[in-house]
Amino acid sequence: MIEVNELTKRYGATTAVKNLSFTVRPGLVTGFLGPNGAGKSTTLRMILGLNEPTAGSVTVDGRPFRDRPRGLRHVGALLDASDVHGGRTAAAHLAALARGNRIPRARVDEVLREVGLTAAARRRIGGFSLGMKQRLGIAG
Repeated sequence: MIEVNELTKRYGATTAVKNLSFTVRPGLVTGFLGPNGAGKSTTLRMILGLNEPTAGSVTVDGRPFRDRPRGLRHVGALLDASDVHGGRTAAAHLAALARGNRIPRARVDEVLREVGLTAAARRRIGGFSLGMKQRLGIAG
């Protein structure tokens, strides 16, 4: 379960998120909608511990996500499909994620197959189309 309580994020004089509270219950598909600049990405970054809130709190299954040493065992997130090292191969990128999260190396081949990137596993990500990067992000 994700619990967001009175979350606020300011960047200088700009308030990106103000007093946001919500709960995402397990087993439900939850949409996060709003216009550009509404604070959706900022909120997701705070949930994942990538940005520190100015005020408020966020927990995933009762504790801050950044306190989990093996995050991919609990949450999968794709914020920007192009935010990958273009010089790495798809397999190397996923292998690094797996290694850092103590996920068996065999899982890399499984997820590449699931997203239809087996044939591109040894190609450098920098040459991928946006759709291929998105599928790689989902595999991650």
